[in-house]
Amino acid sequence: MGDFNLALVIVAIIVCVLVFLFNVYLLVNYQHPDDANQAYFPKFVVVFGLSIAAISILMLPADVANRQACRNAIYNGACKLTLPMKDLWLAVYIVDAVLVFFIIPFAMFYYEGDQDKSVGKRIKSALLWVVTTAIVCALLLGILYGLVGKVDFTVRHLSSATTNFPSTWEFSSGQPCIGGSGARACSAYTANASSEKTWTMRTTFPEYVVALATIVGSVLFSIFGGVGIASLPLGLIASFIRRPKAVITRSQYIKEATELGKKARELKKAADALHQEERNGSKGRKWRKNVKAVEKELLQLEEDVKLLEEMYPQGEKAETAWALTVLGYLGKLVLGILGLIVSVAWVAHIIIYLLIDPPLSPFLNEVFIKLDDIWGLLGTVAFAFFCFYLLLAVIAGAMMLGLRLVFITIHPMKWGATLMNSFLFNVALILLCSISVIQFCSTAFGYYAQATAAQEIFGHTLQSLRGIKYLYKYNVFQIAFVVLAGLTFVYYVAFGWRRKKPSGRFQLSS
Repeated sequence: MGDFNLALVIVAIIVCVLVFLFNVYLLVNYQHPDDANQAYFPKFVVVFGLSIAAISILMLPADVANRQACRNAIYNGACKLTLPMKDLWLAVYIVDAVLVFFIIPFAMFYYEGDQDKSVGKRIKSALLWVVTTAIVCALLLGILYGLVGKVDFTVRHLSSATTNFPSTWEFSSGQPCIGGSGARACSAYTANASSEKTWTMRTTFPEYVVALATIVGSVLFSIFGGVGIASLPLGLIASFIRRPKAVITRSQYIKEATELGKKARELKKAADALHQEERNGSKGRKWRKNVKAVEKELLQLEEDVKLLEEMYPQGEKAETAWALTVLGYLGKLVLGILGLIVSVAWVAHIIIYLLIDPPLSPFLNEVFIKLDDIWGLLGTVAFAFFCFYLLLAVIAGAMMLGLRLVFITIHPMKWGATLMNSFLFNVALILLCSISVIQFCSTAFGYYAQATAAQEIFGHTLQSLRGIKYLYKYNVFQIAFVVLAGLTFVYYVAFGWRRKKPSGRFQLSS
């Protein structure tokens, strides 16, 4: 038993190191050239935040493996040799909350501060915003914890008589209790309503902080995740449908390049005008709307440039470049089809296991258990994949809505062209939604992840918390998730295959 847990600790350390190195690799390859050899503090926050998010997702499979460590224990103290998962969960999610609400905002305020100011003034300005936010959050948390920081567990009061140890037991549905006279409520299934009681106790402050952070993350998760679970695979398939079918001629290339150059000059002129308005202090609603419009047009321009380069490859290896482009779109089609299968499995599992009471089938829970029977870690790996897929869906949903809704800021992630503020925004989104992903997975795969520390925190405490439990009792987030997934699917079937056209006064040639 001890050897098993030692192996689990070694695996956990190796995985943490690999996650950290992978996130450093992502940062180095995604960062914008303007951020090279500078902005070291935001970069550290990005790597640390991504590592915490990835580790928190991987902790749920580790929690399941940790539970199995003492499954076949032959003495009572064996389970004391396992990892202290509940303490680890609380530690990770407190760090998660501190990053999302304090450290990442400070890094963003500092990074986006006026470059003409000194470092000291930028730090002072960022600290002012963060300290103000911290005071407001501390007051709200303290007041809420003092007023409603309790959990209400519904229990049944059961009782039975006692008797000498008999040689045979005589129990039946009509006589579930041990001997004695009088009616006794010893069966939870046959007990009357009067046996039901409410057991109230105050939750710990760390658990309460995690619970509130989960609620905020669940709102974002149900919106972005519901949209992304459909847009992630369908977007890849639509990209294949809209792919360039053939190489264009040189005259067509020159015509399109000229139009793109004209639009680029118009965008630069508009951006300069908006920057001047910002310096003059004219940052009203109209200004924000115009900034959003320019950002959308700039993203569309970048997509048009990339598409034009694909349709007219140049250089000595033009034929090879075109072949790789074709293979790339075929790869998107394959990934889109596989992703669509995973998305359909997710939505079907939510309906079958969570929304229908009692569940029609354990569905994916049984799949993971059977995979574990084939090979010890196969079910765990599949379990982790489904959880990670939800995080990818959240990012895909945020990108899709960000391009269409004025009040959502666009922060695209692009290879070799991602600024630190976009990095920080997406890391905050991933961290905030990772808590909800874990809670969602621990509920959706409750049969597979039963008796884990995560289920104790997110399954019992969270769903019994006063004032919040009704959101989970009536499956509000799950219903919103499924409804938004269905609406997004209908949208893609109706309009997703069409190529986006620029809006406003900027137009490309068709």
